[in-house]
Amino acid sequence: MKNDRQKRAAIIELLLILFSIASSAENADSLNLRNRYYQTLGIEFRPEYIFPSNSFLKGNNVYNNHINTAFSGHLKYAFGVQPNNLIDKIYKGVYQGFGVAYYNFGESKLLGNPVAAYLYQGARITQLNPTLSLNYEWNFGLSFGWKPYDHDNNPDNLVIGSKDNAYINANFYLSQILSRHIDLVAGISLTHFSNGNTKIPNAGLNTTGIRFGLIYNITRDDKSSFHVPAAYDIPHFPRHISYDLTLFGSWRRAGATLPDGEKIASTEAYSVYGFNFAPMYNLAYRFRTGLSLDGVYDGSADLTGEENIMPIEPPQDHKKIPPYSFHQSAFHKRMALGISGRAEYVMPYFTVGIGLGVNILKNSEDLKSFYQLLALKIEVTRSTYLHVGYTLRNFHNPNYLMLGFGIRFHNKRPKIN
Repeated sequence: MKNDRQKRAAIIELLLILFSIASSAENADSLNLRNRYYQTLGIEFRPEYIFPSNSFLKGNNVYNNHINTAFSGHLKYAFGVQPNNLIDKIYKGVYQGFGVAYYNFGESKLLGNPVAAYLYQGARITQLNPTLSLNYEWNFGLSFGWKPYDHDNNPDNLVIGSKDNAYINANFYLSQILSRHIDLVAGISLTHFSNGNTKIPNAGLNTTGIRFGLIYNITRDDKSSFHVPAAYDIPHFPRHISYDLTLFGSWRRAGATLPDGEKIASTEAYSVYGFNFAPMYNLAYRFRTGLSLDGVYDGSADLTGEENIMPIEPPQDHKKIPPYSFHQSAFHKRMALGISGRAEYVMPYFTVGIGLGVNILKNSEDLKSFYQLLALKIEVTRSTYLHVGYTLRNFHNPNYLMLGFGIRFHNKRPKIN
């Protein structure tokens, strides 16, 4: 009950902050926000279907219930440039902001009722008529308050292994302008929850469904209530090669191999460090592509385990003694060097990238892999960024997180005001 009260108090506090920001925007003449930017508050609901990817979700749980539906409510704040100007034309009405959500999976005793906090960004795909557009949006953040796997109290939950998990969402929707201040939105949504292999189990939870809601435009210009083609010529984009150097680190749990070949989960997390050096050919304002040299140190590579000899009379707190001891491989077997092809979608503040690669130098069976990655770069300055990424092996095996910082060299992107 105490945790529930704390969650509610945190949500109420965030609501007050959002409305405070919205109120101050009306008086932000000194920053010229009213003339240049619009701000919005949104509320939306997402009834969703849970993909039955695990026996736990199919009914193998203490209640023998199928867990196949979810429902969430979202409160969101966003800002963007006023429509019908040069930035709007180049970046298709881009907007960005932050949101909070409350999730209900129907089985709170097994999964909990997590709260998510996230950044998001979206833009138009196409303008269907002056008041109706087709748009996309991504959400990326963290979710808190899960009831994870527990050997004694929740042993069947092999889906969620930690109380805190990453939240990733992509959605496509229609936006209908109803008035100067109100928009109606409706579309489809895809969501993924996981802990990035920082704890085991980590099967993850995937949902799909619909989103619908209302957006209140706090500071939208009266003349911009309807999208009218703007008479701007987009400045020429100088194609060029820039160079991204990213340093990252994280931790992960892994499977260990016993002498008889049995696979078991490690009892501790192991460090992961690495770098990416990526010459990227900037083709246009919103797209660049190239190759990346990827180096990694994975402390869990080729992890082995041996069964411990337990004492005849184990101590009272014997549950704290792991039944196995784990041994890392030789240092040189924990390192690899790979090459990946990269493609990035570039927008103000955020860049979303994907990559496909293979390790070409490796001394470990675990690092002989075809890997995939998804990364978000958050602009700090024109030449620096924060990096949040996640890698898979063979499109389905969780690998590790990539949390780091990057520097961009030879950046010739035009500054658009």
